[in-house]
Amino acid sequence: MEETRIINIPGMGDVRMRKSRRATRFSISVTNSGDIRITIPRRGTIGQAKAFLREKSVWVARHRENACRLRLRHEALVAHCKPISREEATILLQERLGHLAWKYDFSFNKVSIRNQKTRWGSCSARNNISLNERLTRLPRRLMDYVLLHELVHTRVKNHGEDFRRELGKYVEDVRGLRRELREYRLGLF
Repeated sequence: MEETRIINIPGMGDVRMRKSRRATRFSISVTNSGDIRITIPRRGTIGQAKAFLREKSVWVARHRENACRLRLRHEALVAHCKPISREEATILLQERLGHLAWKYDFSFNKVSIRNQKTRWGSCSARNNISLNERLTRLPRRLMDYVLLHELVHTRVKNHGEDFRRELGKYVEDVRGLRRELREYRLGLF
């Protein structure tokens, strides 16, 4: 059975400690909100967990700072975003996908719009494209990047060199856009 305890560690605040029968080693994670979590293996103790946290205190501090910086940047990025209804998002995404497919001579089977938690979009083996309705909250260049990414998957079904070369025909600065897209964390929307 897994048990969870919250323990206040001086200099770190509340730390959620979870003892797990499946864990084979201590592991630390820092959530997007800066909360610290540690998983303790079945034979580990709270004392060992505290010692492990002290040993990794620099790592924890760096990741908490990154989480805070990302959260503040995200708030600034989405401050201008006006949420729209799912129906409006569906119309906007279908029209934009259709326009890009027509412009660059892509074909796809069907498109579905969903409220996904972990993906901006996907393309099935049958060229069915699924898009996250939250794409409408992104700047147009990032939304188009995701749409073109999925359209390229109708021709190249992997993320190998052929895929990158094909995507590069339609998108300038793929790496820069990809890096910028990571700033918009799905869980924060």
